[in-house]
Amino acid sequence: MNQSVVKALKLLDFFSDQEKELSLSEITKRSDMSKSTVYRLLVSLEECGFLRKVKNSDQDIRYSLGLKLLELGHIVSEQLELRNVALPHMRELSQTINEIVHLVILDGEQATYIEKVESSQALRLYTRVGKSSPLYIGSGPKLLFAYMPQAKQERMLEQLEIQPLTPNSHTSKEELQKNLKTVYEQGYSVSQGEQDLDTTGISFPIRDYSGEVVAVITVSGPTTRFQKDRQPFIKEETKKAADKISSNLGFK
Repeated sequence: MNQSVVKALKLLDFFSDQEKELSLSEITKRSDMSKSTVYRLLVSLEECGFLRKVKNSDQDIRYSLGLKLLELGHIVSEQLELRNVALPHMRELSQTINEIVHLVILDGEQATYIEKVESSQALRLYTRVGKSSPLYIGSGPKLLFAYMPQAKQERMLEQLEIQPLTPNSHTSKEELQKNLKTVYEQGYSVSQGEQDLDTTGISFPIRDYSGEVVAVITVSGPTTRFQKDRQPFIKEETKKAADKISSNLGFK
């Protein structure tokens, strides 16, 4: 654990509704650190946008919380809203097809699973909320990769180091790029045995009011339950759920 980072972040806890501005001396008294150490941490937090300096005079310099925290809070708020909007439709979908349903978002340069609804099947996949995955493995991550802005996608493809998880995973950038093009053109993604052998995943995009793809809804399970005679039904129901969530987010 990086103690400097921990110490810096703990300084933010001293601010409250009652004390929105604090001076260096006030923060030092509460921190149990030297004044020079506190000043160094405050400068770092200010440079990163977590704090802003309020200069009332040369003798009265105070600090308040910065706009970077508002930006990050807005992102968290949007994710919470997305989960709240999506969850009822995920439950409905899971009851209809009786398979596990995930909600997946782009998190930096990885895909993160932020919500799930279990199936009642005796044979099910083990997954957890908070799991992250490379963007080149699995139907959900690849769908997010396919709908990424082209310049960003090209940059990431250039820097990508592919590490296959199974014999069915992509092994070359050329193969992956071709698959991403197909995914984008057809509007959904299917993967078979890329994360775990003998499993299949199907994903559809979720859009917000601006039309941007902000998440994907993914259903997955043993490949034996995703045979060609059942796949059209699963795709149709998953697309319906994705469209309902998108509509509730303002997409028309």
